[in-house]
Amino acid sequence: MALLLASLPILAISGCETPTSTQYQATATTTYTWLVEYEGANRPGERPPRIEEFASTSLENRNGQKPEGAVTGPDDKGLWWPALPPKPTIDDIEARQQRQERPGTPRLNKTVNYTITFRRPGEDNRTLPTRYEVYRQVVKAYEDRIPLEFTLDPAERTVLKATP
Repeated sequence: MALLLASLPILAISGCETPTSTQYQATATTTYTWLVEYEGANRPGERPPRIEEFASTSLENRNGQKPEGAVTGPDDKGLWWPALPPKPTIDDIEARQQRQERPGTPRLNKTVNYTITFRRPGEDNRTLPTRYEVYRQVVKAYEDRIPLEFTLDPAERTVLKATP
């Protein structure tokens, strides 16, 4: 899938760990996953339950825009969500049950992973994880193509801040 970045030229770099760019994209991947906890025959609480993941569905939110395939949203954080995955049947649950285990009730888990993609002069796109607050800052700036300075952690593996 092609990356749709703002197409204005890159402005400057103010330092090795704080690139300024007008070419960036904010992505939030929303995911629903069915989970079942399997409790051992031991006394409850003696050992943590074993958790099995069943069906899941995901949806990529880009720059705060409604993505194709969105079923619900936007929620209170401005995120869109995919269709629910099929709930595991009792046959599915029992098929993964190990000897002397008791399966719990299936529960739907919601997760969100946030990333920022940006480009430094003369380099390829970089995609790094971030937090919700940074994602929102980039979404708001993207609408008006405001240049942003990205503050990275010392190892340059995470976007800590995005400031105009």
